[in-house]
Amino acid sequence: MSTEGTPENPLAANGLEPYHSSPKGSWVRIVVYVVVIAALGLVVWRIYQNQKQAATASASQAAALMNRPVPVQVAAAEQKPMPIFLTALGTVTPYMSVTVKARVSGELEPVRFTEGQQVRQGETIMVIDPRPYQASLDQAKGTLAHDEALLKDAQAQFKRYQALYAAGVVSKETLDADEATQGQYQGAIASDKAAIETAQLQLNWCTIQSPINGRIGLRLVDPGNIISANTTNLVIINQLQPIAVYFTLPQVQLPQVLRKLAADRRLPVVAYDQGDTQQLASGYLLTADNQIDTTTGTDKLKAVFDNHDQALFPNQFVNIHLVMENRPNALVVPSAAIQSGNQGSFVWVVDTDAAKHTSTARIQLVKIALAEGQVTILDSGLQPGQNVVVDGADRLRPGQIVTATVAKQRNAKTAGQGAASASSASNGKSDNKGNKQ
Repeated sequence: MSTEGTPENPLAANGLEPYHSSPKGSWVRIVVYVVVIAALGLVVWRIYQNQKQAATASASQAAALMNRPVPVQVAAAEQKPMPIFLTALGTVTPYMSVTVKARVSGELEPVRFTEGQQVRQGETIMVIDPRPYQASLDQAKGTLAHDEALLKDAQAQFKRYQALYAAGVVSKETLDADEATQGQYQGAIASDKAAIETAQLQLNWCTIQSPINGRIGLRLVDPGNIISANTTNLVIINQLQPIAVYFTLPQVQLPQVLRKLAADRRLPVVAYDQGDTQQLASGYLLTADNQIDTTTGTDKLKAVFDNHDQALFPNQFVNIHLVMENRPNALVVPSAAIQSGNQGSFVWVVDTDAAKHTSTARIQLVKIALAEGQVTILDSGLQPGQNVVVDGADRLRPGQIVTATVAKQRNAKTAGQGAASASSASNGKSDNKGNKQ
């Protein structure tokens, strides 16, 4: 094939100029890439710097907040006599309760009492119309007088028959019959006397008297009603001074209570309100029931309170503290100060630096002996007088600077004071009883 006249470049044959890559265009692309990469780097660097500045600011703010004093309330650990007691929920019950009923039937006359008043044993409180029973008594007395007159006549006649029998005028049979008639009259007289006693007793029952000392309740029957003997409830009388409280304890605690009761004769008992903060009364443990309730595994105990101020009322629910022993030098802190952690129980102790005029908080592990309501007895970990945090502990860390204020004390007596007073009162009663014996 001949190649003459054929151009070497096809583009030239078509009238187009061939494309040649320029070194200048390569350098432009490189510069664009460098600029983009630098911009991305700058953005990343700015983001990093902003995050670093934010972290630094946060750390500075956190440090400032940590160095800012935290307000807390503190209370001092105390060393004082404290009782060791068992707690239970009790029900106040009248020491004695009587539902008064009529022993005879009749119309109820106006009552002799005011509802809610205190009555004494033997005091007349109600009267049933006595007239029918007075008539029955008079009738029985008349029958007795009649039979006594017949007996007297029979005795006189018997004496006459004895004289006639001695003279041979009457027979032995007549004399014996007359003597038997005297026996009949004597039996009738004995029956008449019994009838008089019965009528007198029913007449006495028309006057209803209080069988115990106590407070009388609301009247259950109004005057003018006809009441039936031994069926109609008239009024309820409850003895409130002294008063009893029944409570239960688990059977596992019963042996130690019985041992203490046998040794000490009287165990102090303190009654608190439902919140277990306000002491209501102090008394002593009287006895325990003679059997355990198999359904609950508990035993019922009875405590007695003088109730001079009538702070206890029937069917009232109270918290019972049965004092088992007294510790003369117990270390006590408020229960609100006790915290729990992985290492066990601890408290926040506030130490004061007099030179720097600052107070700091630190963790102090403690060993708890017994928690008793608002206070906790410690075996170790603190010294008397050290301040522990009772409010604001959730914002503390070790070494935290704090502003401490003394927590307000409750107006109510503490468990230790109440139980201690109960213990001394119970011991006093026991001593007095022993002196009397």
